[in-house]
Amino acid sequence: MKTLFKVIKISTEFLSFGTTKYTSSFRLLTSIFIILQLLQTNLSQAQNLERYLVEAGEKNPELKAYFNDYLATMEQIPQVGALPDPELTVGFFLQPMERFMGNQLADIRLMQMFPWFGMLRTQKDEVGKMASARYEVFENAKNNLYYQVKSIYYEMYQLEEEIRITEENLKILQTYERIALSRFKSSGTGGSSSNMPSSGSMDSPTGTSSGSSMGGMSSGGNNARPSVKPAGSVVSDGGSMASGKSTMSDVLRIRIQLKELESNLLTLQDQKALLLTEFNKLLNREMEEAVILTDTLREATIPLDKIALLDSIRINNPMLKMLDAEAEAYEVQKEMARLNGRPMLGIGVNYMPFSARQENGMDMGGKDMIMPMVSVTIPIWRKKYNARHKEAEYNQLAVSQRKEDMVNQLEVEWSRAVRDLEDASRKIQLYKDQAKLAEQTVQLLMTSYSGSGQGFEEVLKVQQQLLDYQLKLVEAIVNQHMSIAQIEALM
Repeated sequence: MKTLFKVIKISTEFLSFGTTKYTSSFRLLTSIFIILQLLQTNLSQAQNLERYLVEAGEKNPELKAYFNDYLATMEQIPQVGALPDPELTVGFFLQPMERFMGNQLADIRLMQMFPWFGMLRTQKDEVGKMASARYEVFENAKNNLYYQVKSIYYEMYQLEEEIRITEENLKILQTYERIALSRFKSSGTGGSSSNMPSSGSMDSPTGTSSGSSMGGMSSGGNNARPSVKPAGSVVSDGGSMASGKSTMSDVLRIRIQLKELESNLLTLQDQKALLLTEFNKLLNREMEEAVILTDTLREATIPLDKIALLDSIRINNPMLKMLDAEAEAYEVQKEMARLNGRPMLGIGVNYMPFSARQENGMDMGGKDMIMPMVSVTIPIWRKKYNARHKEAEYNQLAVSQRKEDMVNQLEVEWSRAVRDLEDASRKIQLYKDQAKLAEQTVQLLMTSYSGSGQGFEEVLKVQQQLLDYQLKLVEAIVNQHMSIAQIEALM
């Protein structure tokens, strides 16, 4: 929270740095209130993420470039608000000019032009509006950067959870494998030795009986028999041999799932390395620098209704503020076009030094002359001034149309984000219930399998469903936070 207030304070200082003020402080207060409400939904678990957001804001080169663009535009304000440079004209006579006042030695003129009343203030106001537009571009870039950081952070959390869940399921399947092997061995040694000619080879998935078990699995039955029996062997109809073969096919099914999970685990590890690189580069850090993730990403809710969110987006979205600032700048440009059609005034002085002139043995003249001067420009070519006014009107109309289109796009994005948020919330509750039922079903099936040795295929099927529900639950929670992050970016 301390960092959040720091960011708000910095943003407020940036806004006050310009020459223009926002029409009402209510907008800023509303924005701060909504952001506080959004962050308070899961503040305790977002401390690491908040620290990374601050680091990204300080180090990301693209964001710093946008802010320097804003600062560069601000530096134009003192340029356009200054008077034109005075003009100094100095002329020297190679031979003194004989005049009645004496011999003129030089002609020195100093002239300062003054724009029409209010022109400098209007120019500063226009550049200030454009600087405000630049600042909103920076704000939009910051929001997009924060959204990217949050998105990759949540994706990394999802990957970590998927890796953890996959590893837990690997351990569970390995336990099932030991149980199935134990039942196979016990059933294989429980009958007479004459009924178990291939029990040793069945214990290995690479043996001959292993291949026959795979054939039985593909045919869909646990009662499959090998097509070739050793000579002299006797197979009973319902003895331990049939039970042993069924159990071995169960072992092979487990090993198939184990291989698939191990492959998925390697894929997740590769994706984790890629996301780590993307995340660190957003923060302008070394590619393999460690990232601390939250232990548990809990469910989050937005304390405002949908219409209040939409109203806040319409008021606080940086791109809409940028277009408002541009429209105000073009309004000022129309005033500038009118003032450009007014004359400029010039005030100066003309200094002429004289030396005494000999006439009839007497010094004549020699007194320097100072002459005040006034000049006026005459803007008689009205066509260019009218064209400037029309140009500003067309630009203002274009900005108004762009804003209308931007509002439509933001409403669509808001609608999509709210839909995704509500859908994720529903799925979270669904997958919680489904996972709970699947766990109970697995326990019942395992109890039944431990007693009768039947139904192991159903155990694996429900265990796979449980794995899917666990992964989908993590994905739904992440999607929920993604949707909230998108709404925050829109605001």
